[in-house]
Amino acid sequence: MKKTDLRSLDALFRPQSVAVIGASRKRFQIGHEIVRNLVFGGFTGPVYPVNPKAKVVHSMLCFPKVSAIPGPVDLAIITVPAPLVLPAAKDCARKGVKGLVVITAGFGEIGGEGTVLQNELVALCKKHGIRMIGPNCMGILNTAVEFAMNSSFAAATPTRGGAAFLSQSGALGEAILTDARSLGIGVSMFASVGNRADVSPCDLLDYWDEDPNTEQILMYLEAFGEPERFMDAARRISPRKPILVVKSGRSAQGARAAVSHTGSLAGSEAAVDSLLNQCGVLRVDTMKDLFALASAVQTGKRPKGKRVAIVTNAGGPAILATDACIANGLEIPELSAATRKKLEKGIPPEASSVNPVDLIASADAARFDLALGATIADPNIDMVLAIFVSPIMIDAAAVAEVFAKHAAATEKPLLACLLGKSHSERASDILREKGVPNYRFPEEAAFSLANMYKLQKLRTRENKAAPQYRVRKSKARAALDTAIAEGRTMLNGLELNDLFTAYGIPLVPSRIVSTREQALRAARSLGFPMVAKVEAEDIVHKSDRGGVIVGIRNREELLDAYDRLEDIFGEECPDMSLLLQAMRSDGVETFFGAATDPQFGRMVAFGLGGVHVEVFKDVVFRLHPLTATDAREMVEGIRAKAMLEGARGKPPVSQDELVDTLLRLSRMLTDFPEIAELDINPFLAGYQGKDSCALDVRVRLEVK
Repeated sequence: MKKTDLRSLDALFRPQSVAVIGASRKRFQIGHEIVRNLVFGGFTGPVYPVNPKAKVVHSMLCFPKVSAIPGPVDLAIITVPAPLVLPAAKDCARKGVKGLVVITAGFGEIGGEGTVLQNELVALCKKHGIRMIGPNCMGILNTAVEFAMNSSFAAATPTRGGAAFLSQSGALGEAILTDARSLGIGVSMFASVGNRADVSPCDLLDYWDEDPNTEQILMYLEAFGEPERFMDAARRISPRKPILVVKSGRSAQGARAAVSHTGSLAGSEAAVDSLLNQCGVLRVDTMKDLFALASAVQTGKRPKGKRVAIVTNAGGPAILATDACIANGLEIPELSAATRKKLEKGIPPEASSVNPVDLIASADAARFDLALGATIADPNIDMVLAIFVSPIMIDAAAVAEVFAKHAAATEKPLLACLLGKSHSERASDILREKGVPNYRFPEEAAFSLANMYKLQKLRTRENKAAPQYRVRKSKARAALDTAIAEGRTMLNGLELNDLFTAYGIPLVPSRIVSTREQALRAARSLGFPMVAKVEAEDIVHKSDRGGVIVGIRNREELLDAYDRLEDIFGEECPDMSLLLQAMRSDGVETFFGAATDPQFGRMVAFGLGGVHVEVFKDVVFRLHPLTATDAREMVEGIRAKAMLEGARGKPPVSQDELVDTLLRLSRMLTDFPEIAELDINPFLAGYQGKDSCALDVRVRLEVK
């Protein structure tokens, strides 16, 4: 979005005057509550109630329509029934209003006439240069002191702070504002975008990027309207301002029919995860997780590593915290000898100076002061979790003051966990007032520490470009054109060989034969042992149907394999051919693929290969096109990475070669948009000193 366009959103979030169309005298009516929030929230400009049936609302003169208001109106909030919205919007256009927030439901979300009405409303706004939030939303707000605008019907007024919130759900918007206040998360702006008929999440990302009061961006999303634009904006913004997202819809409604493993594994949720990872955005599963993490992120602290020190006055919570840290991928390292020496000078003999540092139940503020000072200064430590179980004889407020003092004095993240209720309410208030994240349970704190580290890695992620490859594009083009000319969507063996070798992707030595005599001649050049596979366009997952015979050791076994495959498939495929391949097994079976997601476009996949692809689903996706960074992360991101590094006495495989293959595939997809699905499974990654090659490939075209 151009900066001139961004300024158009000022009419929504930085208005000098606001009209509420549908203002009501009745308490708990939406029109009444919005006027009330504007007035009691301290909006710095005039508020104009609009209702032709009322003379006064909230002790203010009420106007029959916006055009009757004597002064200028920047923003109008529309709460009237759906049939009255368009006439009200036309009146706003005549008045010169430049911002609309349409609270009313009954538009695109119901389809039919509602969609028609919404389209008319959007057309009106575009014609008159009006920016619109909604319809079907709960409103917007800006807590900046020079505006203090709460144009929503939320019951809770948020605390001023650095978090901008976007919600595609009005009901969740209410919960967001309530929980943010109770957790001490300060809000800069809030927008419930409803049907997103005009202003979109991408618009708000760009707008909040330029807002000096916004330090982090939190989003609840149900759908991406513009994935490419979102990706571009988030990639620019996330290094400066952390972006946290809850994206609903993780549960699949069923895989669409696909001819490839990639197609059956890929889905919108894999695409969402890929998109967000690639642009430095952290996705969490629940709103609870979002708030837990946002509380930590708002401190502005960036962990340099994943090494955590736990300082506690109780052993049980320390064990829980340790387990949770390890489970979330963090480390609990040994403290340096110097740190332990400092600790041992000031703690009782029965206390522990190892990590976790257990100060025992008698620990007071002074003991915590010593311990936190020593552990924070330790060069082996990147983050600190301070746990305090409140015994009746210890001043919990004084301990909280110590936590706050050390949190303020270090660039290392320090999170608190106060357990027990004795004297702890004031302690919790102190931590909230001083901006120290405080968690009810150690596991929640460990989750937040782990995700602070993950977020930091995402935000500092390099984006190294892919190298330029010398390829034989004309050879590959000819292979695809042959299939297209014959009306086929699946490439045959010769075409596959030409396509992949043109891009420098090695294939196992192979021959296609259609008679026993040809099979015997092929055996002389390929050698034994070999593999025989049925070759037919309509037979995709050959091994599932008995179409693959491995370990053929001599001429007799080759002829027997030919007869067996002919018996199984001969009637179904009168023109059946066989693909004979030299048998290779000295390496790790991996998997490469590409598929087209209906919402995001083409995706590239890498994972553990062979028959285990859909069993273990150890596959990493990224959106096409890949950067060199994307490809490296894919190879390093599978759970079975240890198999690539050399497991159970086996030598390692070349991970650089796997990265190279991914980037060559990405180049192929760029050159040929008609490739809708692609599988290389398995790709045998050769052990050190052994050749790598694709053992089975398939490609499906989709010509538009």
